[in-house]
Amino acid sequence: MNTKKYLVAICALICGLLAPLPIAAQTPAPQKQTPPAGGQPKPFNVPKRETLTLPNGLRVSLVPYGDVPKVSIQAVIRAGNVNETAEQIWLADMTAEMLKEGTTETSAEQIAQQAALMGGSLGVAVAPDQTNVGIDVLSERGPDAVLLLAGVIRRPSLPASEVARFKTNYLRRLNVARAQPGSLATERFHKLLYPNHAYGRIFPTEAMINNYTIDDFKKFYAANYGAARTHIYVAGKFDAAAMKRALTQGFGEWASGTPPLMNVPQPVAARVIHLIDRPGAPQSTINLGLPVVAPGNRDYLPLLVTNSLLGGSFASRITSNIREAKGYTYSPFSQLSVRYRDAYWMQVADVTTAVTGPSLKEIFYEIDRLQKEPPSAAELEGIQNYMAGVFVLRNSTRQGLIGQLAFIDLHGLDEKYIADYVRNVLAVTPPDVQRIARDYLKADKMTIVVVGDKEKIAQQVGEFGEVMN
Repeated sequence: MNTKKYLVAICALICGLLAPLPIAAQTPAPQKQTPPAGGQPKPFNVPKRETLTLPNGLRVSLVPYGDVPKVSIQAVIRAGNVNETAEQIWLADMTAEMLKEGTTETSAEQIAQQAALMGGSLGVAVAPDQTNVGIDVLSERGPDAVLLLAGVIRRPSLPASEVARFKTNYLRRLNVARAQPGSLATERFHKLLYPNHAYGRIFPTEAMINNYTIDDFKKFYAANYGAARTHIYVAGKFDAAAMKRALTQGFGEWASGTPPLMNVPQPVAARVIHLIDRPGAPQSTINLGLPVVAPGNRDYLPLLVTNSLLGGSFASRITSNIREAKGYTYSPFSQLSVRYRDAYWMQVADVTTAVTGPSLKEIFYEIDRLQKEPPSAAELEGIQNYMAGVFVLRNSTRQGLIGQLAFIDLHGLDEKYIADYVRNVLAVTPPDVQRIARDYLKADKMTIVVVGDKEKIAQQVGEFGEVMN
């Protein structure tokens, strides 16, 4: 067989193999079946906790939870950014991080090694109202972890040798943050909402950081850390008697210190528009919002539901409008941000420069639409089921449960808030959502901050009121 005939034969064979089968031999595609309807969301059963108070005022909550042989221990100390003066911005953060640099008995390396041998690592986080110092370890090492935490929290060495490194690290963080449009919008938004309060102070100056000394850290620690400001949460599998002994041994002799600072703000609710110029920016960053009711108010949970429906979930109206339908932005979101006895609602979106004005128009359109007409029962039910599911999932871990307990303790709520959360979310009606939108999301009381190319967006933004720089 010559080459030409050989190639023809091969082609014929391939074509035969690729030819479709006769219709009679084809297997019909199975018909699609409608999936069963989802079940009713289940309530979250709050694990029973034992709470005790040591003679020095330190509170302890013990929560047996789960079957995994691990335990989470978290000390929540009422010492946060709210305790800073106007000249001490980020001092709370730097002081808290300095806790990990060693104690009067152990070095930073020894602390890390001991935590690792227990199956965990030490974590520190600072929030506006409190500082969290915690660790998650194997159950059998729970008492040892308590003593490790006690040393870190009660007897930090606060070494002067680390101050220069801390300054360098925090200056780098500051410079990175100030290069981000989202950070600039957040800073201005909070400054306008809380002009005379620590909640309105987001970033320090470089000079402020450079001027901090080890004495500043020591003074901040002495003034704000103490047993009377501390609540220790223990969740997971543990020997309760052994944990109580360790907690008494580690924290029983700690000085009470001063009681927590009660500094409730008076936020500004007024239509103010600020434009921060970023020449050549391809996008505009929008922050808009206003003060709302805090946890403990009867309208707080209906407000959470309204937020999820309006802009706080992927299926929300604002997201469907400016992301899905119009393509103005990729990931808009709204949220309720909560502080001690305080809260605000905020919508955030990074939009293409050319549609900055139209984006604002659509956001206000969706707010207005919800005020004029209640959502359908089906739309609301989908949001409620989403919220109920997320709540149960979020509290299915030791850390999540501690977070919820710390939340209700900070805001003076009882455990019924957690136990009844799902039921109360499902009880919100379409008229409730409409009323909440009318009562709390007042467009003429909203602060608006836009970061973008002023030359291209000033006129667009100006359609919504007088623009300040």
